[in-house]
Amino acid sequence: MPRTNYIDIMEKNHMEIPWHDYTNTDSNALIANADLIEKASVIGRVGLIMLSCGTGAWRVRTSMNKLSKELGVTCTVDVGLMSIEFNCFDGNDCVSQSLSIANTGVNTSKLYRMEQFVDNFPNEEAHLTGEMIHKRLDEIEQIHTLYSPVKLGLAAALACCGFTFLLGGGPIEMLFAFIAAGTGNLIRTKLIKHHFTLFMNIAVSISASCLIYAILLKLAILMFNIPFVHEAGYICSMLFIIPGFPFITSGIDLAKLDLRSGIERLTYSIIIVLVATVFAWIMALLLHLQPEEFTTLHIGKMLHLILRLVASFCGVFGFSIMFNSSVPMAAMAALIGCIANTLRLELVDFTGMPAAAAAFIGAATAGLLASFIKNYNGYPRISLTVPSIVIMVPGLYLYRAIYNFGIMSLTEAVSWFTSAILIIVALPLGLIFARIITDRTFRYCT
Repeated sequence: MPRTNYIDIMEKNHMEIPWHDYTNTDSNALIANADLIEKASVIGRVGLIMLSCGTGAWRVRTSMNKLSKELGVTCTVDVGLMSIEFNCFDGNDCVSQSLSIANTGVNTSKLYRMEQFVDNFPNEEAHLTGEMIHKRLDEIEQIHTLYSPVKLGLAAALACCGFTFLLGGGPIEMLFAFIAAGTGNLIRTKLIKHHFTLFMNIAVSISASCLIYAILLKLAILMFNIPFVHEAGYICSMLFIIPGFPFITSGIDLAKLDLRSGIERLTYSIIIVLVATVFAWIMALLLHLQPEEFTTLHIGKMLHLILRLVASFCGVFGFSIMFNSSVPMAAMAALIGCIANTLRLELVDFTGMPAAAAAFIGAATAGLLASFIKNYNGYPRISLTVPSIVIMVPGLYLYRAIYNFGIMSLTEAVSWFTSAILIIVALPLGLIFARIITDRTFRYCT
C-alpha cells in the first residue's frame, strides 16, 4: 500500500476559499459590470495574496483601493498580520468579508508579480470577466518557493558566513557558521514544507545549528588543536532566523497608524526572537558554549573595507534568496546592502558615531537607493530594502541580552538589550525617512 502522509488526511484548521464560486462561469460580463459580490471577491483575494507575501498593511490597502476605484466601489479595510476584514459598497448594496491566511511568510517574487498585476489592472484585467481574473490569480498563487531546501540552506549558509565576518569573526568561525547555519535552515525549510508549527521550526533548527557548530569545534580542537576561543562564532550560526520582514513592516505600519497590523507584526517578531534566543541559550548551557568576544583580525584598513563590501554583498544576497527573490532582484538588494551596511560600519569605526545613529543613516541610504532602483526597474521597494538592512539587525546583541538574563548578569543584559532596541528602532525610522523624501503618497495620513 502507498504510504499516506498525515498532512493529506488531517482536517485543515483553515478552510480553503472556493473563489470561483463567486463568479458566473457562463457570463461574458466584464468585471466592471459584474455584481458587487463578484467584484468584492477579486478585491479581497488580491489583498489576501498581497498579505501572504509578507508586505505591510499600507501596501495591502493601497492595492485594494486601486482595484476598488477601478471597479466603481468604495472599500474600507482593516488589515492584520494574517487576516483582512473589509466592506465593499456601491451606493445600493454592501458586502462584508473576513478573510485569513493559514500562515505568514515572505515571498518577494510573488509580491513583485502582484504589484505588476495591480499596476496593470486598469489596462488588462479590467477588460476581463471575473472568472478570467481569478484564473490569473490562481497562476500567481502557484508561485511558491523558487528554490529547493538545499539551495535555501546554502543561502542561509552564505548569509551567516558573511554575517560572521561583519561581526568580527575569522575564517574558522566563518567556515563553522557556514556549515551549521546551512544545515539548520535546511532542516527549517523541510519542517515548514511539512507544515510544522512555528515554535517547532525555530526550536529544532536553532538547536541543530548550535549542536553542529559545537561538534565541528570539538573535532577541530581534537584534530588540529585550534584554540577553544573560536566558540564565539556559534551565535552567528543561528542568525538566519532573524525576522527581518515583520520587524521592518511593523515599524512602517506603526508610522502610518496601522496599529493593529504594526502591533501584530511586532509581536510576531518578538516571539521568533524570544523562542530562538531561549533555545540557543539552553543549547549553550548544555554544550558549555559562551558568547565570548571574537579575536582581533590583523588586516589592513583597505583590505578590511573590501572584505566588508564582499561580506555585506554575500550576506544580503543570501537573505534575499531566503525571501524567495529572483537572482537579479537578490543581486540588486545585495548591491544596495553592501553600500549601506559598509557605510554604517565605517561610520562607527572611524567617526565614533553611536551604533543606533549609524544604523539610521545606513537604513536611510538603503531606502534612498531602493527608491531610485524601483523607478528604474520596478522592483518592489520593500523587496530591496528589507534584505539590505536585515544584516544590520543586532541579533548578536539580542542573544547576549537573553544569555545574560539567563545567568542573572542583569547589568550586562540590560546594556545589550538597550543597545539592541535602539538599533532596531533606528532601522525602520531610517527607511521611513527615505520613504518620506522619495514618495509623496507616503508623506500624508489620508
